[in-house]
Amino acid sequence: MKFLVFFTIISVVAQPVVPQERPTFSTSANLVIVDVTVRGRDGVSVEDLTKDDFELYEGGKLQRLQGCDLQRLQTKPLPPLNLPSRSLMRRDHPPIVATADNARDHRLMILFFDFSSMQPTEQIRATESAVKFLSTQMTSSDLVSIMVFGSALQTIQEFTADRDLLISTIQRFHIGDSSELASLAETGPDPEDESGLFVADETEFNIFNTDRKLAALEDAARKLSTYPQRKALVYLSGGVEKTGVDNQSQLRATINTAIRSNVAFYTIDARGLMASAPGGDATQTGAVGSKLYSGAGQRALSDSFHNQQETLYSLAADTGGKALLDSNDLTLGITQVQKDIASYYILSYASSNQAEDGRYRHIQVKVAPRLATMQLKLNYRPGYFAPTIFAKMTSSDKEARLQQALESENPSTDLPIAVEVDYFRLAKNRYFVPVSVKIPGSALSFRSKGSKVATELDFVSEVRDARHRVASVVRDTIPVKVNEAVASQVGRKQIQYDAGLTLSPGKYKLRVVARENGDGKIGTFETPFSIPDLSMGGSLRLSSVILSNQHEPLKQQIAAVKNDKKVLAKDPLIDSSGDKIVPSVTRVFRSGQNLLVYFEVYDPMVQENQSQNHRVASVAANLALFTGNQKVLETPQVRVDRLDTKRDSVLPVKFTAQFNDLKPGQYTCQINVIDELGRKFAFSRTPLFVMAAGDPGTRTPAP
Repeated sequence: MKFLVFFTIISVVAQPVVPQERPTFSTSANLVIVDVTVRGRDGVSVEDLTKDDFELYEGGKLQRLQGCDLQRLQTKPLPPLNLPSRSLMRRDHPPIVATADNARDHRLMILFFDFSSMQPTEQIRATESAVKFLSTQMTSSDLVSIMVFGSALQTIQEFTADRDLLISTIQRFHIGDSSELASLAETGPDPEDESGLFVADETEFNIFNTDRKLAALEDAARKLSTYPQRKALVYLSGGVEKTGVDNQSQLRATINTAIRSNVAFYTIDARGLMASAPGGDATQTGAVGSKLYSGAGQRALSDSFHNQQETLYSLAADTGGKALLDSNDLTLGITQVQKDIASYYILSYASSNQAEDGRYRHIQVKVAPRLATMQLKLNYRPGYFAPTIFAKMTSSDKEARLQQALESENPSTDLPIAVEVDYFRLAKNRYFVPVSVKIPGSALSFRSKGSKVATELDFVSEVRDARHRVASVVRDTIPVKVNEAVASQVGRKQIQYDAGLTLSPGKYKLRVVARENGDGKIGTFETPFSIPDLSMGGSLRLSSVILSNQHEPLKQQIAAVKNDKKVLAKDPLIDSSGDKIVPSVTRVFRSGQNLLVYFEVYDPMVQENQSQNHRVASVAANLALFTGNQKVLETPQVRVDRLDTKRDSVLPVKFTAQFNDLKPGQYTCQINVIDELGRKFAFSRTPLFVMAAGDPGTRTPAP
């Protein structure tokens, strides 16, 4: 299959610390820790086993255990606290904070408040439930830490058993902090809009992407890996939206990091039991267009709600935790941790498999044959992913690693990437699909090469159809060689790689793997997308709508792949003079910038009695920006009547809008298109974010 690719610079100027006594863990790089819960036939924990009573197999091979340590935990709650008199009491001594050295025989719990996904009422419900648990249901075995995520992840309180300190810490929260970010979770296009999708990357906007929440959970799990014990992270949120912009790889990466760090997610929907009003409540924007009559608006609200809960369920189920959904008593989700994490054993061993290949390794734990008559029930994680060290790989190993990253269910997210997928009709059953990949320049590691500095990027893009068959694969290695002055500028900007392929209408899944060959960092992005059959139905037929702030000659690219001229001619984003419209993958613009809009109308009505070479249509288009229900900007209409002379029944539409004196913030961008002769219209909608002029775009909004 023919394809084309471009590469350009966007010109937007520890090892675990263990107890002092048993067990003794080695410091080898291949140390593996597995926690095992053992119960008898009566369901009671068995607490008198030793290292010789276990057999552990990795990949079917018996491993030599280095340590076996019992964590004996209590389940009886402490006496209730009198909150008014104790939670705000003054302290005459510093609080006792637990470390990995003294966390033995304790249940490690993390109360993680995701304020960026909760409205104020939900924040109140979450904090009150946490205080209730701490004051009435905390046990002597519990050590609790508090983390908060608003615009950034913060550890507010390290592990401690001091209930007064924990409660007073929660009571000092400012209700309403970061709640304005909760409305930014839905970052996909309008449910009736089949135009391109987008996500934000780390340099301009760690602002409103679902990936940020998942990345924060991944970061939290990674920080907790210094504790060998099993950890339970209680995630209190208002749901995690699973929209078209989600990088599904980030979800799996978060889950896999939690498994490696011995962390189980216990997810709680702080919204409680909800009843959805038809059309949404007063916090929702009213339905517009045909959605008002077709039921699509109500269906979209329902799908959004279930998608949010589905992500919470996946996080819990895949890490060994549990999800509490549709319940007003949020303490049930916290006390579930105490029920699940009773006394357990920590087994450690040095894997006999020395390969650092990143592959999944299956684990099986058994009791010694002499204990078979006891019919013990063991609960443990079934495996883990091996480490990978890029510098030690041969060329063939590196190539195999890249292919493995494409196929693996353990995606890598060390290299942040953002992807946009669009479509343009070439023929009745054939569509050109441009794929735009953006990477922050700060992720590149340049090395001196003569008078210049250089690095190299590998890209693999794979598209599978609804039957999971490979529909297209694009593979490129792109060397980047620049002088030091340009390299310093690259570090403050973003680079964009574009690929193009041809597909038929249908549903697909795209996976993109990018690797920076300096440090070997790999990023994975996966998303489903659809190509509509524009030959069906009677509505106005549009391509994807491209939003851009850059229009540049192909010759100015810092690096590129050689492309067949015939293949280049298929790309509607390249004009006859060789200039290319560069899609804004992240949909982030600055006040004062010009916004370029490009799309195509297919089969517009043309005036009668016109020759084939002089057919005239009449299509009007403009752009409007909304904040909620309020229109804040509308551009004058542009009219286009000349069809493309090289493609049959194609009307290209291109116009610009300027964001003068527009306040920074998130907006809904609506492109209004009217076929005046055919009496048809379409409204393509997608979110975009406007930043202040001159803002470097590396900050998140203040809570």
